[in-house]
Amino acid sequence: MLDAALSSYGVQVVLATSSDENHPPENIIDGKTETFWISTGMFPQEFIIRFPDNMNIFTVSIQLQQLRIEKGTSDDADKFEAVADTEFEHTESSLQASDVSVNVSNTTHLRFLILSGYDPFVSVHKVSVQS
Repeated sequence: MLDAALSSYGVQVVLATSSDENHPPENIIDGKTETFWISTGMFPQEFIIRFPDNMNIFTVSIQLQQLRIEKGTSDDADKFEAVADTEFEHTESSLQASDVSVNVSNTTHLRFLILSGYDPFVSVHKVSVQS
């Protein structure tokens, strides 16, 4: 299946609640696990990615602790509906990665709400979207 969450396909990060100049939010969609976005502390944190066209999305892969995923269907990214809530198992000294089944259609945006982390800061190395 195609990974539809890549900047090379026109996907954009349109909002992130924090940013570090050395680890910007755009790293989430560059397709590389060695680059990442890092929060600047406190929870919740969020970021929104926008697709160039309406998408049918089946699975989202992400590395975090506790996460809510919401879909948006308007061009303005002002209304969202929850499609998944999940909590990831704590692992020492390794990235936590999980596939989250979402099965949504006609989606222009995905909002990722990071509700908590195992440390004061979180990093997101990559988001993959299977469409």
